[in-house]
Amino acid sequence: QVQLVESGGGLVQAGGSLRLSCAASGRTFGLNGMGWFRQAPGKERRFVAYINQRDGDTYYTESVKGRFTMTRDRAKNALYLEMNSLLPEDTAVYYCAATSYSCSSVYVCTTSRYYDYWGQGTQVTVSS
Repeated sequence: QVQLVESGGGLVQAGGSLRLSCAASGRTFGLNGMGWFRQAPGKERRFVAYINQRDGDTYYTESVKGRFTMTRDRAKNALYLEMNSLLPEDTAVYYCAATSYSCSSVYVCTTSRYYDYWGQGTQVTVSS
C-alpha cells in the first residue's frame, strides 16, 4: 500500500557529499515516522536517521551526527538525506523506511523490525 523508492547513491571520494532522496507513494497518510538504514557487505542492517512525521523531530546514530542531515517535503511525500564529509566506513546500501508505529521510545524508532515499508536500496560507495 506504500511504495518507497530511493535514489541519489553513487561513487564519491572521502570527504565528499551525496544527497539521497526517497519518494513515497500510495497510502502514506497513516505514517508516523520515516528513516534511513544502511547495510554494509556481510553486516547487519543498521539505523542511520529517523524523523517523526508528526512533529518533525529527528534522531541520528552517533557515527553520523554532525555530518548527515535529514529533511522532508510533506507536500511531495519525499525524504532526503544530505551526507557530508563522507568516510569509507559509510559505504553501504542505504534503505528508506517508513512506519505506522509511534516512536514511543528511541529503541522503537531505531529498530528495523518496527518499520512496515522499505525501499529497494541505493548503493553508496566512498573511496579513500
